[in-house]
Amino acid sequence: MRFPVEAYHALIRGELRGPLGMLGRAGLRAASWPYGLAVRARNRLFDRGWKAVHRAAVPVVGIGNLSLGGTGKTPCVEYVARFYRDLGVQVAILSRGYGSNQGRNDEAMVLEENLPDVPHLQGPDRVTLAATAVEELEAELLVLDDGFQHRRLHRDLDVVLIDATRPAHRDYLFPRGTLREPVGGLGRAGAVVVTRCDQVEPGAVDEIRDWLRARFPGKPVATTEHRPTDLIRAGEEGQAIPPDVLRTRPVGAFCGIGNPAAFRRTLEDLGATVAAFRAFPDHYPYTRADVDDLQTWANALPADAVIATTQKDWVKLRLADLAGRPLWAVRIGLVFREGQEAFDEMLCRVTAGGGDPEME
Repeated sequence: MRFPVEAYHALIRGELRGPLGMLGRAGLRAASWPYGLAVRARNRLFDRGWKAVHRAAVPVVGIGNLSLGGTGKTPCVEYVARFYRDLGVQVAILSRGYGSNQGRNDEAMVLEENLPDVPHLQGPDRVTLAATAVEELEAELLVLDDGFQHRRLHRDLDVVLIDATRPAHRDYLFPRGTLREPVGGLGRAGAVVVTRCDQVEPGAVDEIRDWLRARFPGKPVATTEHRPTDLIRAGEEGQAIPPDVLRTRPVGAFCGIGNPAAFRRTLEDLGATVAAFRAFPDHYPYTRADVDDLQTWANALPADAVIATTQKDWVKLRLADLAGRPLWAVRIGLVFREGQEAFDEMLCRVTAGGGDPEME
């Protein structure tokens, strides 16, 4: 079954061809004009001080992007939170909590799994959350997850992620594309981190970097990979195994993330043979009926197949098996190719009181 979100992405990427595809993209392009006007008007209100910006009692580092999901923020949030924790800073994470009507969403559960000693607060009012983190949790620094468009809370440093497989300069404003705001918004960023550089040709990374240098001269740019660190399975806590055990194995894979194609490429890069692949919408809330359907799907896989999903999906399911086949979650870590030293120095300046001069 093809979910509507898949059909939408096929349309905006130009995979749906012919008169219907052209007409659909033209309609979406027209719909993006009023959206773009509204976004520009809102940013102008904050830029000119006509809408209030609240400063927390402690430094705030924002991790965000220009697009609607899929850039791999969670590993970067984990990297930054772990960086400050290892410096002895009492850090807390704040997020909106998209994809969850009650309790924690999948990203919060992943971060809790990987950083159990770092508190994570979720809610629509990040200004209030910031005060709570400082007053009740004695936080000394706040990491704002997915907060680039959240202009109400002042940041001492804004880090913006660009997915190399979906470069911003080749994208369009929503709904014609996945951009939340025009690319000019990158001017507010203190640093840019290009993710998933291992999933594109080297020339594609150079093109992104050249575009950033020409459009935003002097803006620090780091390049990274989302590298599988290990495989984890329910009921086997503390017994993670190396991801290369999937090499040459037939794998049935499924996920509900913003960029499912990136997960498939991760498995293929590990040497796995993807025998079947299912994509669900981002932050998908799995039901009992979905699990039953996945059981049926898994039962039709080759006899020696294993099943793999993302850690974001696994934390919502907590299943050890599907149809008697092991269900493994691929845990991902952020690995820098270039620019790590400069990036870490920027993080250190925040705690030293330097911050990002563009945020002042």
